[in-house]
Amino acid sequence: MTTPLFLHIILIPLMISTTTIHPLATLNAVLNTLATILLLAGWGFIRAGQWKAHRAAMIAAFFVSTLFLVSYLTYHFLVGHVSFGGENPTVRMIYLAILLTHILLAVLVPFLAIAMFVLAIRKRWSAHRRLGKIAVPIWLYVSITGVIIYLLLYHVYPQTG
Repeated sequence: MTTPLFLHIILIPLMISTTTIHPLATLNAVLNTLATILLLAGWGFIRAGQWKAHRAAMIAAFFVSTLFLVSYLTYHFLVGHVSFGGENPTVRMIYLAILLTHILLAVLVPFLAIAMFVLAIRKRWSAHRRLGKIAVPIWLYVSITGVIIYLLLYHVYPQTG
């Protein structure tokens, strides 16, 4: 019996490499991935006119992102700073550009998300839609780049030694 190719390419290296990664770092990436899926689902639901499903998806995305924030802060309180292991100057510059934009925009996400909820609760749909055109792309960017940063930091260019 042979092992499927995807196990050799994706799952086995992740299982091997995650043994030295703090579980909260991996949990953070999983929560960011789940937030991305929920945000995309919410966007798709509202585009299809399914506002109840949209509401449920967005509340779930907010909840998952809140769990992420608690986990992220806990992780960095316990572990501290984690250095990027990439030595190539071009790769390092790309990583730092992703990290900088991620951090700057991540600061906005809680405020934007709360503002979106307040507008929805007050049934100010026009303002909710206008802000959503700004908030959701930023929230998606932060969630997606969070996973990219995790992969670069812990799997592609882990700190050695």
